[in-house]
Amino acid sequence: MTKPPLPQPQLDRTPITSDQYFEYTPEKLELWDGFYEYGGQDFTGFYLGILANMGLREAVRHVPISKWLEAIQEVALQNPKLDEAMRDRLNRGLADLQAVADYLEQQS
Repeated sequence: MTKPPLPQPQLDRTPITSDQYFEYTPEKLELWDGFYEYGGQDFTGFYLGILANMGLREAVRHVPISKWLEAIQEVALQNPKLDEAMRDRLNRGLADLQAVADYLEQQS
C-alpha cells in the first residue's frame, strides 16, 4: 500500500484526509526532553497536518515575524540555485522586511 501524500499547508486552514490522519498521526505521543517523540518516528507528516489544519496565516500570528524571516533567510540562502546577484537581492529584501518586523514588534 502506498503512503498518502504529505499534507500541504495553505494560507488558510485546510482539511487533511482520513488516510493522511491514519498514516501521519502517531498512535502514541510522548514528551522527551520537551519534544514530541515516539520511537524515532518521523513526525514531518504530523507537523504538516497540524499546519494544514491551522493555516499558515494563523500560525504566523503566534510567532514574531522576525523569527519567520530568520527561518526563511536560512532556508533560502541554502538553495544552490541562487546565484550571487539573487543572493544579494534576497538579503536586501529580507533586510527591508526585518526593519518592518522590528518596527511592528516595537509598536506592540
